[in-house]
Amino acid sequence: MATAMMMNSIKMSSSTPSLTPPSSSSASVNLPVRTIPGSYGLPLIGPISDRLDYFWFQGPETFFKKRMEEHKSSVFRTNIPPTFPLFVGVNPNMIAVLDCKAFAHLFDMDLVEKKNILIGDFMPSTSFTGNMRVGVYLDTTEPLHSQVKSFAAHILKRSSSVWVSEFISNLDIMWGTIEKEVKSNGSSSFLFPLQKCIFRFLTKSLFGADPMKSSEIGDKGHEMLDKWLALQLLPTQTLGVLPQPLEEILFHSFAYPFLLVSGDYNKLFEFVKTEGKEVVEIGMTEYGLNQEETIHNLLFILGFNAFGGFSVFLPSLLVSLGGDKTGLQEKLRKEVKEKVGSSSLSFSLVKEMELVNSFVYETLRFIPPVPFQYARARKDFVLSSYDSAFQVKKGELLCGYQPLVMKDPKVFDNPETFVADRFTKEKGQELLNYLYWSNGPQTGTPATSNKQCSAKDIVVLTASLLVADVLTRYDSFTVSSGSVTAVEKAK
Repeated sequence: MATAMMMNSIKMSSSTPSLTPPSSSSASVNLPVRTIPGSYGLPLIGPISDRLDYFWFQGPETFFKKRMEEHKSSVFRTNIPPTFPLFVGVNPNMIAVLDCKAFAHLFDMDLVEKKNILIGDFMPSTSFTGNMRVGVYLDTTEPLHSQVKSFAAHILKRSSSVWVSEFISNLDIMWGTIEKEVKSNGSSSFLFPLQKCIFRFLTKSLFGADPMKSSEIGDKGHEMLDKWLALQLLPTQTLGVLPQPLEEILFHSFAYPFLLVSGDYNKLFEFVKTEGKEVVEIGMTEYGLNQEETIHNLLFILGFNAFGGFSVFLPSLLVSLGGDKTGLQEKLRKEVKEKVGSSSLSFSLVKEMELVNSFVYETLRFIPPVPFQYARARKDFVLSSYDSAFQVKKGELLCGYQPLVMKDPKVFDNPETFVADRFTKEKGQELLNYLYWSNGPQTGTPATSNKQCSAKDIVVLTASLLVADVLTRYDSFTVSSGSVTAVEKAK
């Protein structure tokens, strides 16, 4: 989802209980109702103590694990940064939900709302999005949400005719650059070439806007989005780029102003306005959005959802693939070559690649590109976990930390192990009910009545396409420490 997250990024058995999809609509009457364990501590002191644990002393995963062990519960109260001193009006009090059954409540729009809670109670200034609340901040009950999401679905469908060709042609450019660097330097960091590839193919596919019409946008557009994303998310991210307490003071104590990236954002706005005018016109004439609403929502879809998400997810795929020492790469390559033959890569072909798709799903499970999901209780309701139920009050904020939820041992066997074929065969398909990377289960359907990612299926297909492209292009592909260190072209 975001560049700041990207800075910090780079299992099913016969004993598994019934794999009926989790339901949040009714808590079992047989479950004992418990008081939610945990507390928020003393005013100011409690949030600051939790903030230091979260960012400094423990890190997010250990932070949640320790409290889950302490409370002997996957549902508990805690504080999630950002907090005092300069985040006035931001309430860090949360109810953590860290198992698949409890986590499902975050997507039941009868129980929860999603208004302004993309990053919990902290919301970056709307100056980053044209002084308006773009679609991601709208609840499903707001009429504008339906307009924006329907528009997003339209431009995705419209892009389908050029999506694959634009992606492959930009991959050709990217791999050409990487091959030259590997040959001359022995290695090549792939992140920025990949980001440039992602930016160029997305702008052409989604907007019909050729970034090369502007040398600055074509060469620097991905960097502009990186900075725009980072400034919004820095207060919520563990980076590890500065020694403590400098990181706490400089990154987690205040929100950064839009002014620092306003020039770049305005250039991107004018680029979309001029080069994407046909898509802008569709937003205005067919979906009732004004020009400003259309362009700012397009930029958010491009920058935060698409570019930001792919910038986290696709590098993790390449690292897993290129760092494999188990023979998986050869198994994947065999499947790809059998399915492709002499044909050109296409979505219809990659749909038939069961192991490749499972590898992509397992990467989404193991390294979710969006670590957090939030929701606010729309009304009083009973939240059920496996062995207990909990009373949640209207207005309380729930937080799910997806890297732990996706390692729920009651659902996934060997949850701490990367199992590439986990999602194959009938049993693996059932597990897709629990793969929540897209703000809902993989088996869910995006609609204006929910907040599930409109592009969830095309994201999986694009990732599978990347894997297939690498394996048809190279007989050997090696990645170490975020760099390609060796490639052997396919014979």
